Amino acid sequence: MKLEFDHIVHLVNDPVLAASHFRMHGIHALEGGRHANWGTYNSLCYFDLSYIEFLGIFDRALAEAEQENLLVRDSAQRLPNQEGFARVALRTNDIAHTASVLKERGLQVIGPFPGSRVRPDGKRLEWSMLFVESEDSALPLPFFIQWGETDDERRTDLEERGVIAPHARGQLSLGAVKFAVNDLDHRVRQWRYWFGLEAGETFIDESSHTACKTLHLPGGNLLFCCPTGEGAVAEILALQGETPFALETIGATQESIIHLSGATYEFKLTTNE
Repeated sequence: MKLEFDHIVHLVNDPVLAASHFRMHGIHALEGGRHANWGTYNSLCYFDLSYIEFLGIFDRALAEAEQENLLVRDSAQRLPNQEGFARVALRTNDIAHTASVLKERGLQVIGPFPGSRVRPDGKRLEWSMLFVESEDSALPLPFFIQWGETDDERRTDLEERGVIAPHARGQLSLGAVKFAVNDLDHRVRQWRYWFGLEAGETFIDESSHTACKTLHLPGGNLLFCCPTGEGAVAEILALQGETPFALETIGATQESIIHLSGATYEFKLTTNE
């Protein structure tokens, strides 16, 4: 089962405004399109094929009626009051095999089922997606996506249309998504087994008062952080529970942090590991 980082979903009340906010900070982002059957719409920000999806609702009745797509369910439950990161999507080139492996490893599998949206230029994009659940995880689990085109075909198309384009803030790449967790070793052990990922060594981040461990993934790592004392991560866990809370990019011309709609974006010169 070969998996790569595909994207992270940031639930927002206005995806167009979120993309505009990024552009004001020198980060290339633009309108995506509508998921007509689900009542949601998005804007996008790419770092090669890894990207951020700003996801909002345009038809609440449709979103609340959706049963299979847990991401749309997340949107309907959390918006408009709780903006922020929802889930990460991992890319596979054989979603049926991925579903079989994940089921064998003890996860409840929902799908695969088809997804689509219409781009602003009128073209319909299509993909297959798969969700998983576990009673032994308070942390929202990834979902899985298989695109209808190869990575090279998608990259060429996205570059030709200017969706993948340089960022004024620097030659940015996606470094890691950060997760706040209560039990570092337990969560890392679960995700290593379920998703077949390799883990780095535990390290202490003195600035955030956390113990951290990286799960390595092509396209963007997953960084689990557990509090060692008082600080922002401890506060997030107390208020929200286990959740993705920050996204780190590397290659910025100057280090900075952007707080946007319940999420934190860190722009760094280099990565922690």
